[in-house]
Amino acid sequence: MTGGQPGTGPGRHTRAVPADPADRMAWRDTLGQSAGLRELAAELTARHPHAADLLADVFLAAYQVRPRLRDRAGMDASRLANHRVVTALVASREFADLRRETAGDPYAAAMAVLAQASALRRMLEHARDAADPAGRAARARRPDGAAAGHAAAAAAGAAARQAASALRAAARTGAAAAAEALRQEAALTRAWGVGPGELARLPFAERARLAERLRTSRLAAWADLIGRFRQMASGERARRTEHATGELVGVTLGDDLTRLVPSELVHLGLPQLRAVFAARYAAGELMRYDSQGEQATGRGAVIACVDTSHSMLVSGPGGVTREAWAKACALALLDQARRAGRDFVGILFSSADRLRVCRFPAGQPAATADVLAFAETFLGGGTSYQAPLTAASRLLAEEFDGAARARGDIVLLTDDECDVTQEWTRGWQRAKRRLGFRLFGVAVGAPRAAAAGSVLDALCDNLRSVTDLTDPRAAADLFRVI
Repeated sequence: MTGGQPGTGPGRHTRAVPADPADRMAWRDTLGQSAGLRELAAELTARHPHAADLLADVFLAAYQVRPRLRDRAGMDASRLANHRVVTALVASREFADLRRETAGDPYAAAMAVLAQASALRRMLEHARDAADPAGRAARARRPDGAAAGHAAAAAAGAAARQAASALRAAARTGAAAAAEALRQEAALTRAWGVGPGELARLPFAERARLAERLRTSRLAAWADLIGRFRQMASGERARRTEHATGELVGVTLGDDLTRLVPSELVHLGLPQLRAVFAARYAAGELMRYDSQGEQATGRGAVIACVDTSHSMLVSGPGGVTREAWAKACALALLDQARRAGRDFVGILFSSADRLRVCRFPAGQPAATADVLAFAETFLGGGTSYQAPLTAASRLLAEEFDGAARARGDIVLLTDDECDVTQEWTRGWQRAKRRLGFRLFGVAVGAPRAAAAGSVLDALCDNLRSVTDLTDPRAAADLFRVI
């Protein structure tokens, strides 16, 4: 006999959904790995002796690519209630929607079973109620019945129809709730950059722990913002063109020999001025045309310095905190770096003695656990620019000395203003000239930090202020030039 244990009658089946050996193995393995499924089976079996077979049927109906049901006539009488439940589920439009999330994925199929636990309890009761009135109605229609018997039969038939209707309603509600739960979980994992391939490789228990962590920690509240950041950044990458000339808007200083103004070319042609030209070229002080086009992107590491001082917990309209905005931006920069084949480093900072460095080399996968650890870490305390920027410049110096890569990019995300010493500033400027990196500043929810003449303004090559913490577009230009 295929698909179940031996029945009480010859040729009778105990499973409503036929399954081949591979499908049966998928159920056994999943049941063995899921404590939740085993607990649900034990709970339901205490009231409904054959509930374990029902859970297998529901799992298989969700897991199989083309599930089918056995004919009711071939079922063992003890499993007819199970057959009614599975029939009601499979017939619903909501279950068809659910299967888009579960087909071929044993973890998702198991989560669908667990998400329908309450509905399954109700459906088993309704299935039993639908069977009992039907039996009473059949007995009441026997030839020796009187008028009272016909009335009882009519009442029993109405009760059976009502129970069957309630069963179908519970099936629709349960399947819809399960589909929504799975969609939300999928959205959470996508928002955090966990792809379907990575999920499929995770053991069942690890995948369940990851989902629980995303669902119950404060990270869950950031998922929508992170998703919108990643979508925005992807769109900006599509618009970006490297080395675009763009519209000429004036004259500036630099060392780009392809865009020199004619008078500089004249100086180059005069032997007595060539030494002056060479000195100005070395200092990046040649006059060249400026344009509105996109600048060339960097080739060194992308480093996001994220302020995690106490003030970053302040929330703006919509309940989004400064920390959430800054870390969503940093995670989008992680994506940006990986797509460009560049190293990414996240530096979490607050006071001068509180610093954490999270490295994501370009040639290695970004482990989900490491990404979440970077996002979850909060140091508290005050704010020091010198500590994170010094750490960032040292990392870029290591990269330059070890791999000869220059033109790194540092993004400083902060909501505060703090002083830096003159001695430190001189060292910082020397490092910038040697390594050729750029510093982009983002004043998150604090326009004061981005005011003209502020320390942040003086340090940064490019500075913007973010006031609407629900909108990632304030950082859009970062993803065109980094």
